[in-house]
Amino acid sequence: MSKILFFTFILMSALTTIAVAQSSTASNPQVRRALDYIKTIEPETINEQIKTCEIPAPPFKEEKRAAYYQQRFIELGLKNVRIDKEGNVIGERPGESSAATLVLAAHLDTVFPEDTDVKVTREGNVLKGPGIGDDCRGLAVILTVARALNEAKITTKGTIIFVANVGEEGLGDLRGVKYLFNTELKGRITHFISVDGTGTRTINTGVGSNRYRVTFKGPGGHSYGAFGLPSPIHALGRAIEKISRFEVPKTPKTTFNVGRIEGGTSVNSVAHTAWMEVDMRSESGAALAKLDAQFQQAIQDSLKEENEFWKHEKKLTVDVNLVGKRPVGEQTGEAPIVQAAVAADAALGLKSQFGAGSTDSNIPMSLNIPAITIGGGGIGRNAHALDESFEITNSHLGTQRALLITLNIVGVK
Repeated sequence: MSKILFFTFILMSALTTIAVAQSSTASNPQVRRALDYIKTIEPETINEQIKTCEIPAPPFKEEKRAAYYQQRFIELGLKNVRIDKEGNVIGERPGESSAATLVLAAHLDTVFPEDTDVKVTREGNVLKGPGIGDDCRGLAVILTVARALNEAKITTKGTIIFVANVGEEGLGDLRGVKYLFNTELKGRITHFISVDGTGTRTINTGVGSNRYRVTFKGPGGHSYGAFGLPSPIHALGRAIEKISRFEVPKTPKTTFNVGRIEGGTSVNSVAHTAWMEVDMRSESGAALAKLDAQFQQAIQDSLKEENEFWKHEKKLTVDVNLVGKRPVGEQTGEAPIVQAAVAADAALGLKSQFGAGSTDSNIPMSLNIPAITIGGGGIGRNAHALDESFEITNSHLGTQRALLITLNIVGVK
């Protein structure tokens, strides 16, 4: 037998052993009752999902939804329920030992601004509303997991900390989870699961990102009377043109995007400021660093070109501010937390699916704390769009899966 085949045989044998050991959780009578209960109350989970979604939670203004989840955590009998200084809602379900302390989280915030109509509509098996899948589904799932544990009277070996966290989307920059790991729960968390979005995929690779706001500044003036001044908008255009020609690898997947631009005061004025927000991502830290260096050079070249073109005594300046940074991370296929998901899939008759994404799990992954992000079940479409939808077909499987993965990690007494 070749060395490669021998290694593959040993690895597959080890993974099978782990999966078999964890799959025994699903055969526990109390766990079976919890799984059956989850399926039975799925209509109530859907109603919870709708109710959650109709409580506005725009970026940096998640307070109303947080207050609702604080009350729900109290009603479910979780201990030490609180809202921390960053705005995360936390409730603890203590275990019988210090075997593990798992955070089961879903994020409160959406990408939609304050004035968005958040009313959810329903047509047959399809719900429509901003954020209905991302992440109202995840929030509803963690509540039902807590309900099912209570209903089946399951005592766990390890502790489960339920968290409805802030700041996952956009310029929130994972601020909620960063605060959990750096301050609120520092040193306590041994495992982390984020329930984010829909389906039954497991995200075990954290896509890193660097986000910048770039602001070109100048004296500004009348478009005719002050003609000849260097223009922040022209410099911005030069920079965008350079960025648009970046060549990036397909593997590891690496991307860039100019997401927002703004500047100027009128059609007949040379602008005094112009800014853009830029997002760059990669599955590889090295590839992201290389792209970042290209970006920085493009900005400085654009500034220089605009100033040199007009040869005016008054010059432009530029500020390049980092407004978001998500670290790269990964959990390999043989990692116990990934195998906990594989075992849950096997118990539910699901085919395991893995992928990469930029989620709250990036933070613990970067700290070498076992972490994955899982979907909440159902079928989601048009995430981050006003017509976002959620199809409820077999959606209970997402909640059952979340329960099993959780119990595979913390253990059942």
